[in-house]
Amino acid sequence: MYKIKKEHVTDLLMDLVSIESPYFKEDKIMDYVYNWFHENNIEAYIHEYHEAKVTGFKGKNIVVNLQGDKLGPVICLNGHLDTVKLCNGWTANYRGEIIGDKLYGVGALDMKSGCVATMLALKKFADNYKSFKGKIISTYVSVEEGPYGIGTNSLIEEGIISDVDISIITEPSAGFTGNKFPNVCLGARGGYGLEIEFFGKSSHAATPEYGISAAEDAARVIFELKDIDYIDDPHLGRGSACVVAVECDGGACSVPDYAKVRLFWHIVVGENETTITKEIEKAIKRAEIKCDYKINFREAPSEGSKGFLPYSITGEEPLAKEFIDTVKEVCNTTPSFSYFQSIGDFNYLGSRLGAPAIIFGAAGGNFHGSDEYVEIESIVKTAEVIYAFLEKILCN
Repeated sequence: MYKIKKEHVTDLLMDLVSIESPYFKEDKIMDYVYNWFHENNIEAYIHEYHEAKVTGFKGKNIVVNLQGDKLGPVICLNGHLDTVKLCNGWTANYRGEIIGDKLYGVGALDMKSGCVATMLALKKFADNYKSFKGKIISTYVSVEEGPYGIGTNSLIEEGIISDVDISIITEPSAGFTGNKFPNVCLGARGGYGLEIEFFGKSSHAATPEYGISAAEDAARVIFELKDIDYIDDPHLGRGSACVVAVECDGGACSVPDYAKVRLFWHIVVGENETTITKEIEKAIKRAEIKCDYKINFREAPSEGSKGFLPYSITGEEPLAKEFIDTVKEVCNTTPSFSYFQSIGDFNYLGSRLGAPAIIFGAAGGNFHGSDEYVEIESIVKTAEVIYAFLEKILCN
């Protein structure tokens, strides 16, 4: 069984973490990864896209196609090179610091660790096998942490990752769930962004009885959203509605005639825009508001990116089972299994390609927060699992 060298992992990850790459600002890291593949004799190309409808963003993804010379399955490897924006509170060096078996830095866990794992696995596979079955499509995308997952969405809508038989997303499954490595995620909740607008009637604050307060009606509805009839999913659990913003202003001395409540609504299988709308309307009815209202799901680049659909697999699908068996063999233990509670590009891959999608990656902590870190040995094992799976499926 091939072993990935720890120093190769730390060297590459330190390079990636040292390049700041908050979403919408990924050009430097895309250029680095593109050049890394070419320096290692692996053909890669920069996929450029333009999301013109909502954000106006012109972005890049890196795509590696390794085409076998015999028929076989198509394996998609997916990871994102962007990070969240730098937050306050760091005590470690946010551009990369190693303490013991932990490497600290923005994106070290989420998810430059997973990108390092697939990059090193691909390098060794390409070095060792010139003849193999099937095809590997490895994608390193932008704007996963930003709105709409537009990097991966563009790959799907342009047909670049069509005919996939399985997707492996090397997000830090153990780090996300808090479970001991190795952890395999077999699905994820989905979600939608939306807003409720309230239209009331202004009056002087000295005589509020002559007005209809949009602020008060919005508050009543927010309170009633605590009593939603969610579906119970045996794997994904229940959805959740979170108020992420409230906008309202009556000026210096007036009853506010307008309010807006913004929500992010996580869902499970069986829930969708229609069920969300019905639950909001039931909450509004219970609140007995006087305002007129309007429910708006956020504008999206395309029909496919309007929301992140939930998905789950059993783990008994043939390629999924082979992957789980590979985890057992490489890590010499049975992994724990979980289902991710929030959304990401894995939702697109798991719900829009008609193929199983597995989330598997490193352990660590503090993702999206200060002193984010990854456990280096877990990246080593992630890379070894990816390599062993490619070898097992495409070369045996």
